[in-house]
Amino acid sequence: MGRKPTGRPTSFDIAYAAGVSQPTVSRALRGDRSVSPATRERIEKIASELNYTVDKNASSLRSQRSNTIALLFFEDPTPDDSMINPFFLAMLGSITRAAANQGLDLLISFQRLEDDWHVRYQDAHRADGLILLGYGDWTLYQERLDQLRRQGTHFARWGSISSDLAGGGTVGSDNLEAGRTAGRHLIERGRRRIAFLGHADTHYPEFASRYEGLCAAMREAGLSPEAALQQDALTSEEAGHAAAQALLARDDRFDAIFAASDLIAIGAMRALAEAGKSVPGDVAVIGFDDIPAASLTRPPLTTVMQDIRGAGARLVDTLLADIEGRPRPDPRLPTRLIVRASTGVS
Repeated sequence: MGRKPTGRPTSFDIAYAAGVSQPTVSRALRGDRSVSPATRERIEKIASELNYTVDKNASSLRSQRSNTIALLFFEDPTPDDSMINPFFLAMLGSITRAAANQGLDLLISFQRLEDDWHVRYQDAHRADGLILLGYGDWTLYQERLDQLRRQGTHFARWGSISSDLAGGGTVGSDNLEAGRTAGRHLIERGRRRIAFLGHADTHYPEFASRYEGLCAAMREAGLSPEAALQQDALTSEEAGHAAAQALLARDDRFDAIFAASDLIAIGAMRALAEAGKSVPGDVAVIGFDDIPAASLTRPPLTTVMQDIRGAGARLVDTLLADIEGRPRPDPRLPTRLIVRASTGVS
């Protein structure tokens, strides 16, 4: 149950005061979920009273862990030089906070398909595992993930849960239900011919699930989705602008746009304005992500908000579960509809 306190506070002193074993103290102080919340709180309180701090180097040597994780962004085309999708950039703060809460250091870099990430990070003992944000074309990216799994690399990624057939550590939104929610909102606003801007195939499974949800909502309302009103677009303002222009050029009548991302929606709104179409008078527009720019458009953009704060904590916990060999948490996070003026005022 522990030993009597010595001069300098140690984990054994905490164990003695808390009436638990020293390994229990070690697990509690590194946030191991196998320790009950009440016990962990008691141990943390005693550690604070004794002014005890974890010797990270010694702990790392014992566990053969670096207590560092790597966050790798997939490079996306952006108007500035960041090459980081604004949605993932907004997620950075929550991941940093979640890592700090677990006593972990965080390395940040880019993932490039031609590079061997595991060699630079896990195999070199720079990081115990990877958090991957963004992926481009899923059919190409999946091969890299399969390779990482075969090599035993610990990782967690943000993406489409339904596409992760190998059961890897994926965290993501309920895109199908989110698409249904967006569709129902537009239908409640009296819209009947709803266009979808975004790829809707196996190459981009998150977008495909959002489109599937929209189609489900339309069928529930007795409406028939029209394939001609689905226009491919990747996540950028320019792609959204071009996709909306293509729809307008075909003279296909539509009274609403559901864009697979806010950036696509913002580009589409610009194309509509250039064509003399009012939002939401002629065309209601709804986006996805709720990036900061969504509230600054004219009119402000209705959008589906993803749980950025929850995503950071869930990604870190999922990665740690993989590293420690314990069950992963629920991968699915809920979304919330943020109603603004681009779809009309109730």
